Amino acid sequence: MPAIHLTPAQRKEKRGDAHHLDPVVLIGDQGLTDAVVREADLALKAHGLIKVRMFSDSRPDREAALASLADRLNAAPVQHIGKLLVLWRPIPEKPKAEVRDDRGAGPRVVKILKFSKSGSQRAQIKKITVFGNQRVTAGGEIKRVQKRVTSVKKKAAD
Repeated sequence: MPAIHLTPAQRKEKRGDAHHLDPVVLIGDQGLTDAVVREADLALKAHGLIKVRMFSDSRPDREAALASLADRLNAAPVQHIGKLLVLWRPIPEKPKAEVRDDRGAGPRVVKILKFSKSGSQRAQIKKITVFGNQRVTAGGEIKRVQKRVTSVKKKAAD
């Protein structure tokens, strides 16, 4: 018995979404092997809703394969029409990347105002991207931050 049960309205919506999809998993003469189940699992993780094409002519075999795939992958069987099987499983949320505090500052956008010398015109606004190793001077210029040079004697004393 599959873990996910869909209402008829949900199943109808999933069938409509699957209409334009192409089959991403193909089941050949050997039937439902472990490799096929792995591929179907990967496709469900990536897409959520997949079509599977089974080349068997036996309808009971196709129905059994759909039920078996739904059970083994904890997915909901959506549709079985001809040689196409449609399965759905919600896509798992991806863990967010951790923000590291040891990194330097990243690029940021800075607005620089340049006033006219006569004072009668409007100030010009420029947006400039400043990287982590740069700073903006009081005059509005961008300078690269350089590490302070210390003498050899002070380095030896520390």
